[in-house]
Amino acid sequence: MDVKIIQACRKQQREGQRLLYEQMGSKLYYTCKRYLKKEEDIEEVMADAFYTIFTKIEQLKEDYAFEAWARKITVNLCLLQLKKNINFNLYIDEVSYSNQPLADDVTELEEADLLNFLNYIPEGCRTIFSLFVIEGFSHKEIAEQLGISEGTSKSQLNASKSKLKELVNTFYYQKAK
Repeated sequence: MDVKIIQACRKQQREGQRLLYEQMGSKLYYTCKRYLKKEEDIEEVMADAFYTIFTKIEQLKEDYAFEAWARKITVNLCLLQLKKNINFNLYIDEVSYSNQPLADDVTELEEADLLNFLNYIPEGCRTIFSLFVIEGFSHKEIAEQLGISEGTSKSQLNASKSKLKELVNTFYYQKAK
């Protein structure tokens, strides 16, 4: 991120804020997309994230850490949104395979395909998988953020890995057999 844009945002200059939004909007949108399914929830979190970024930018200690700082704000807001609707202490064994896209004749799993499979596992599992594997949170941090035990976090992660493996084996590699 350009330091001049961050400095302009610190001075609450609209042009700097517009440029920051243009540069970070799609990155933060896809961060939200990993956690939230409903477009209106994503839009709400995005608005809240940019409001928080613009009003709290003075708290950013090092300009080089801006992207990680902005992503952390966005993830935390996504988690707040999810906590309104999900009980992370429950695990639902049902996975919807309907409308599951089948892979082409390729036999190597692509990252985009794996991320797509995340949409077909229960929300609690998907959230904890994303926090642990993609964002790099520890089980302790996840437990604190979601108000669950570390054991529940570990259990949900293991369940998500099992479901992902099942989905990959069932739908991705079936043509290779």
